[in-house]
Amino acid sequence: MSGLLYLIPIALFLGLLGLAAFVWALKSGQFDDLDGAAQRILLDDDEPEDRPRAG
Repeated sequence: MSGLLYLIPIALFLGLLGLAAFVWALKSGQFDDLDGAAQRILLDDDEPEDRPRAG
């Protein structure tokens, strides 16, 4: 029973820490463009390199 005296405040602190991190991520714009990164990986923006062929 005495272990709960330590575990409950630790759990509450970690929960509030996670909530604070989530609110900070919302305010800093981490979730503004969710589809941009997913679409960007499919685009081929790289220029092809002119390499001599082997052989």
